[in-house]
Amino acid sequence: GLVVTLLYGKTNSEKYLEQCEHSFLPPTSSGIPKCLEEMKREARTIKIDRRLTGANIIDEPLQQVIQFSLRDYVQYWYYTLSDDESFLLEIRQTLQNALIQFATRSKEIDWQPYFTTRIVDDFGTHLRVFRKAQQRATEKDEQVKGTAEDLVETFFEVEVEMEKDVCRDLVCMSPKDEEGFLRDLCEVLLYLLLPPGDFQNKIMRYFVREILARGILLPLINQLSDPDYINQYVIWMIRDSNCNYEAFMNIIKLSDNIGELEAVRDKAAEELQYLRSLDTAGDDINTIKNQINSLLFVKKVCDSRIQRLQSGKEINTVKLAANFGKLCTVPLDSILVDNVALQFFMDYMQQTGGQAHLFFWMTVEGYRVTAQQQLEVISSRQRDGKHQTNQTKGLLRAAAVGIYEQYLSEKASPRVIVDDYLVAKLADTLNHEDPTPEIFDDIQRKVYELMLRDERFYPSFRQNALYVRMLAELDMLKDPSFRGSDDGDGESFNGSPTGSINLSLDDLSNVSSDDCGQLHAYISDTGVCNDHGKTYALYAITVHRRSLNTEEMWKTYRRYSDFHDFHMRITEQFENLSSILKLPGKKTFNNMDRDFLEKRKKDLNAYLQLLLTPEMLKASPALAHYVFDFLENKAYSKGKGDFARKMDTFVNPLRNSMRNVSNAVKSLPDSLAEGVTKMSDNVGRMSERLGQDIKQSFFKVPPLITKTDSDPEHCRVSAQLDDNVDDNIPLRVMLLLMDEVFDLKERNQWLRRNIKNLLQQLIRATYGDTINRKIVDHVDWMTSPEQVADSVKRFRDAFWPNGILAETIPCRDKAIRMRTRIAGKTKLFAIMPDELKHIIGAETTRKGILRVFEMFQHNQLNRRMVYVFLEGFLETLFPQYKFRELFNKLHSRSKQMQKYKQKLQSTQAPSLQKR
Repeated sequence: GLVVTLLYGKTNSEKYLEQCEHSFLPPTSSGIPKCLEEMKREARTIKIDRRLTGANIIDEPLQQVIQFSLRDYVQYWYYTLSDDESFLLEIRQTLQNALIQFATRSKEIDWQPYFTTRIVDDFGTHLRVFRKAQQRATEKDEQVKGTAEDLVETFFEVEVEMEKDVCRDLVCMSPKDEEGFLRDLCEVLLYLLLPPGDFQNKIMRYFVREILARGILLPLINQLSDPDYINQYVIWMIRDSNCNYEAFMNIIKLSDNIGELEAVRDKAAEELQYLRSLDTAGDDINTIKNQINSLLFVKKVCDSRIQRLQSGKEINTVKLAANFGKLCTVPLDSILVDNVALQFFMDYMQQTGGQAHLFFWMTVEGYRVTAQQQLEVISSRQRDGKHQTNQTKGLLRAAAVGIYEQYLSEKASPRVIVDDYLVAKLADTLNHEDPTPEIFDDIQRKVYELMLRDERFYPSFRQNALYVRMLAELDMLKDPSFRGSDDGDGESFNGSPTGSINLSLDDLSNVSSDDCGQLHAYISDTGVCNDHGKTYALYAITVHRRSLNTEEMWKTYRRYSDFHDFHMRITEQFENLSSILKLPGKKTFNNMDRDFLEKRKKDLNAYLQLLLTPEMLKASPALAHYVFDFLENKAYSKGKGDFARKMDTFVNPLRNSMRNVSNAVKSLPDSLAEGVTKMSDNVGRMSERLGQDIKQSFFKVPPLITKTDSDPEHCRVSAQLDDNVDDNIPLRVMLLLMDEVFDLKERNQWLRRNIKNLLQQLIRATYGDTINRKIVDHVDWMTSPEQVADSVKRFRDAFWPNGILAETIPCRDKAIRMRTRIAGKTKLFAIMPDELKHIIGAETTRKGILRVFEMFQHNQLNRRMVYVFLEGFLETLFPQYKFRELFNKLHSRSKQMQKYKQKLQSTQAPSLQKR
């Protein structure tokens, strides 16, 4: 029985094993044999296709970036674990797959809207949020100056109010949250760009994610958001412009950062110590003395400014001048022809109920210019023997009747009150004669006299705070300096290296004729200078000024063109001088001859002596500030810049016409205003299609302001852009930036419309009608393979100079960073044209430039702007995906966002309970 059992079991076992050998499961080795078998097997070769974008010029630097990234972020630790190359090749293949998908997607996108609209809107919104944050921080506590942290906190409060559904405070202020945000964002991008199999490989995905987030994106964002890097980049961008002494001293006196002032003062002291240690003789000694005097003055100004800031004696110039200052007198006729001054007078007249008089005067000015232009066109066509039409005269008659009905008829409200016989005479002329450009002159003259003499208008305006603000915008307010400070040192507005008191234009307005009688100047020397290939004569003017207790002397240097510009300025302002003062004439050839220069020096000396006679200055008291401004030891600010001089012959008639018509439009009926404005626009083309253009012009001008339901100051700039300028890319960009930088929307809308019209004409004169095409071509050029390759190369060279990973740049010394800030602001002030000050005002220009520069001095705010640009870039690159909702979720943990939602709930709760 036992034998039978064993034989049966053996037979069954053999059958079962035979069945297992023929089963579908292959025989497998396990344990050590399996490891040995794997080690003996030859490594599988992975082929890498080096093509990425389809353009070899881009692929080559991109491959180098990939190679350097793997070498410096993976290989240095991976080779300590294994020498197997397959893992590295797999990572490289994954990165390349992502880049291929990215390149393919980029080629399908039209980048023109992003570069011309999205970036500009985002920058404008960022600037608006910063401007609102500055205003709110000032309103919170005017007694104690807030810190930079308070301003940043307020900035994100304003951001959530403007954006409504997103706030980026955590990403910008918390390094831990920023790294988490970048990891999440990179993981989403890998999901979109990688094949599904590669994305499901968690180890591979995490490696690539960390390389992108912490190895590439985070260092790049750190660099782009560093204020010191931005300041250096600004200086590099405008490196061709020369810093002038006046701009530097203005920056010192406007600075409210003690760190900046201390850095400049310490550097001046260091330079003083070096110069005093030099052993020099002969001509060099005079040069060194002048340098020492300049440095001593800079050091003194810095000390005085620091003392004022530390003592809390900083005073608002406008408030001080309004209460105690002796103000310069600006004639009414000068106010009416100056863009900046007119807006303040207009605001005052609206407050006092006299706006009808001012609008009537402006409307008549616009009518006169337009009528003269149209009648000149008619007369020229008559001389050419061309067919005439009465349509133009009919339109002019309609415009004249409209002015009469709007301001002078019994139905007018408000009505301009003038002598009845003048109104009756005008009505009779309109009924029986063709209108002429001078038809309103008698009544306009009466209205002007009324505004000038009536105590309600111009006399009271000179006592109003708006007049003081107007002087500030015209750069005609005296800087309040504490000449009786504790240390006995005073601070003047415009300093001189020799210690003289250089007055600004507004200071000079307050100089009495007695003081002017103590001023003496003569040309002591002349020479020939060569600057960048341009040769010109330079005249050294020695100026003596005596006061009760001191006597001062300084030298200033002027070219003949400075004398000529000065002469044109004063003869335009004071017509009686043109018959008394005679400037030596120009000479085209041999004007550098020594004998000629001596003769011109003698003639210019005679001109100066006649100008400085006490009788001349007493006859024209307001002349004093022009003379002082010309003789100051600073770069002379010409009345017209080089660009304006070149464009005057072309732009001035058009600009004057647009200005006068814009003045008039505001007070005309809508249909009439549209007709007059369009009529002025079509003046240049009237000779060819006169009748049809004028007829259509009355119906084609869009309204100036588009009404919006929401407050435009609490929404993104793109949400309320008006003026129908979307189709004109440069006009849209320039108008939007000027609105936000110089806060034009907060000011008189007449000024903004005037600026818009001027920008339109300037763009049309400079670029013609093909400007949009040129911009589109430029965007195409920016995204061309050559430019993309150049950007990749710059990125490679910045991170891996000479193929070696760049070391972390050490943080520069605080004093150097502070001096860089001063240099950057000085550069920006130096390149700002005087024409801009004449258009929008000197004070507004200064505040706008300083606001933009201050915005870039906060690391957290710069990070916010970088992330906004990045979000816009990804939304443009992947329009079919809901990236906006994704970003809202990623930023949903924001503390400011939670506070805002709680505030909304608390404000909505009472209304819900009432319902």
